[in-house]
Amino acid sequence: MKGNEIMKNPNGYGTVVKLSGNRRKPWAVRKSNGKNEKGYPILINIGYTETKEAGLIMLAEYNKSPWDIDAAKITLKELYELWLEKRAIKLGRSNLCSLKSAYKHCQKYEKYRYNQIKSYHMQDCIDNCGHGYSTQGAIKNLWGHLDRFASELDIIQKCCSDLLTSESIPETTKTIFTDEEVKRVWDNQQLPYADSLAFFLYTGFRISEVLEIKISNIDQKEKTITGGTKTAAGKNRIVPIHSKIQPIVEQRINQSKSGYLFEYQGKKLSVSQYREIWNTLMQQLEMEHTPHETRHTFRSRLDSAGANKVCIDRLMGHKSKETGERVYTHKNIDELRKNIELITN
Repeated sequence: MKGNEIMKNPNGYGTVVKLSGNRRKPWAVRKSNGKNEKGYPILINIGYTETKEAGLIMLAEYNKSPWDIDAAKITLKELYELWLEKRAIKLGRSNLCSLKSAYKHCQKYEKYRYNQIKSYHMQDCIDNCGHGYSTQGAIKNLWGHLDRFASELDIIQKCCSDLLTSESIPETTKTIFTDEEVKRVWDNQQLPYADSLAFFLYTGFRISEVLEIKISNIDQKEKTITGGTKTAAGKNRIVPIHSKIQPIVEQRINQSKSGYLFEYQGKKLSVSQYREIWNTLMQQLEMEHTPHETRHTFRSRLDSAGANKVCIDRLMGHKSKETGERVYTHKNIDELRKNIELITN
């Protein structure tokens, strides 16, 4: 092929053409679908892209596994199934599960042609789902995904989902443990798993993080715990063991049969099992708190004691502008220990 010669696509492969005007996605991906009575090819739009390169990729994917659709007749059910196959695979597992559950509230319209579904149909699914802001938000999110996919396939000309509303996320009120309640925890250490509540209050770990702590994660010589999940700053963070809970940790290590710090009948504790234990503890202690409120209590007590902000962020597993690269040396572990010991009660 010569330098200025352009390689043409094979017959029937399709083409990518630039449309006129100021468009967000100016490149139309087209495929021939037979010929008209005059012998000219009938072109169908597969989708639109921001760049020609992206269009060529879409065309190649189509030719590899064609999206056999009739834009004028495709139903909600058919579009949803195609979206699951072609687009949803890129979503995270949790997000995808949420959207699949949301579709159950939209099935009343699954036989409707998608281009006939309007915003009031979508809003009806949200308003009559019988659930709160979380489910309503998922339904709204799903309609947004389907609309964008339908627009890409030239099934609709405008996204009706842009007009949808759902119940707003309520402001959360997190109540920290009072000094009197902390004292009550220590006064009732004879209760089963009351030691776990004390452990929460002096480490700041999340419930899922605590239940994942293995004996091998504990350095008994240095008196530190390596644990944490969820974020890059929170994973594998080092938390010095506060002197008040050192006996608890030592006893749990000696009693462990499963290899985990906290266990149930010699086996690893699940989150659901621990929540039942927690609810029993709250009744016995006459308190109303969630496990996550121990984490807020830990941060609040550090702050009230005058702990260094960078150390607080490190202990909580939060990203701080001042922390720089997260490298744990003896010097900064000693600094973390110094700050965590500021909590004296």
